[in-house]
Amino acid sequence: MKYSDINLNGKTILITGGAGFIGSNLAFHVQDNYPRARVVVFDAFALGHFKNLRGFNGETIAGDIANPLDLARLNDYKFDYIFHEAAISDTTISDQKLVVQVNANAFSDLLKIAKAHGAKVVYASSAGTYGNSPAPNRVGEGETPENIYGFSKLTMDRIAERFAKENNMTIIGLRYFNVYGPREIYKGKTASMILQLGLQILSGKRPRLFKWGEQKRDFVYIEDVIQANIKALSADKSGVYNVGSGEAREYNEIFGNLTKTLEVNVEVEYIDNPWNFFQTHTEADISTTKAELDYAPRFGLEKGIGAYAPQIVKIYESEIK
Repeated sequence: MKYSDINLNGKTILITGGAGFIGSNLAFHVQDNYPRARVVVFDAFALGHFKNLRGFNGETIAGDIANPLDLARLNDYKFDYIFHEAAISDTTISDQKLVVQVNANAFSDLLKIAKAHGAKVVYASSAGTYGNSPAPNRVGEGETPENIYGFSKLTMDRIAERFAKENNMTIIGLRYFNVYGPREIYKGKTASMILQLGLQILSGKRPRLFKWGEQKRDFVYIEDVIQANIKALSADKSGVYNVGSGEAREYNEIFGNLTKTLEVNVEVEYIDNPWNFFQTHTEADISTTKAELDYAPRFGLEKGIGAYAPQIVKIYESEIK
């Protein structure tokens, strides 16, 4: 399904982190809808996995976004659009220097490449920029990150804003909320709780939730995230936008929906939360995203879990069982 009137056929497109969850879904969306586009995937193959790219017909570069020698390989191309999805996304990593180097410093280097190519940039920001600020979360308000990951993403937003103004470029930041869907299995412990709970349920285990399962998150299905990325290419000005469903749902609801959809009857186990930076309530205010990017979420929680459930069963049977 095409999400925009923009025609990517004949264009050269870079997707950093293109073997990862969101990046690989982007790669296949472009391949399926714009067969004459030239798509180049750049990935360090850490959280990204070659199996996410099986069937991909474009070009693949193995490289670390924070390595200048690897980035130099991109100078062999002339990109029209860049989707920047590469990042350290594990919120439990405490090496502050490393996270800022990979997420923020490397982003600055990539923007210089984009400037040289005259490319429009769409990059992954995060709801982590809001920390535990009161929901609903709005761009420009309550931007008080609780961990180094959220701080690095907020730093990226500031870098993009300044760089766009100084160089007359269009750079769009998308603050993803809790994304879930196909091709996330190789994220391991950073995969969505929807996948992790689903696999635990199918295994007959008692899934664990932090006491008492009343925490709320805005879960957004991968198809809506792809929609936002593609529509962002049509933006005529720079900006940062929330990408979520626009609705917060309790963890208990997630568990209930999964057991019902997967048709497995198990009980939940409530445990203490060991993380002091844990976000207890996130909810994307997507009014600006709707108005300026024409973003319209198509998947509520029930529809998203219903679409994802067959894949969760397949993953369980092939990877876990």
